[in-house]
Amino acid sequence: MDKIDKKILDIIQTDFPLVPRPYARIGEMVGLTEAETLARVRALKEKGVIRRIGGNFQSRKLGWHSTLCAASVPEEKLEDFVAEVNKHPGVTHNYLRKHRQNVWFTYIGPSREHVQQALKEITSKTGIEILNLPARKMFKIKVDFPMHKSQ
Repeated sequence: MDKIDKKILDIIQTDFPLVPRPYARIGEMVGLTEAETLARVRALKEKGVIRRIGGNFQSRKLGWHSTLCAASVPEEKLEDFVAEVNKHPGVTHNYLRKHRQNVWFTYIGPSREHVQQALKEITSKTGIEILNLPARKMFKIKVDFPMHKSQ
């Protein structure tokens, strides 16, 4: 990545322009055209540097419910279980861990009942029980990865 890629990543993480043509605006900020900016963003996505671009919402303020989930998944069922979990639009993170509960994911839905039903469906389709761990207290931190230092 060069300095321009790093500047683009900083903008995308902390100050994504909410305008009709955000990549044109980002391009103006770094001295590129809209097409050049999009090409760089696509290349970073293809390399896996960018996983996704999207908004983050405070689900509780929207009246939604979120929970942390864990499951003990045998190796031979891992691929199918993860595929089933990832089909659900309410899944925001899904991680493999070296632990008895080796799959951990978060699920967000419009109500506690919706989330519980979705988790039951995953269990029904996979045969894997899911440990539902709703938060008692929310600790929210902002995580940005500064790529370019101001001079």
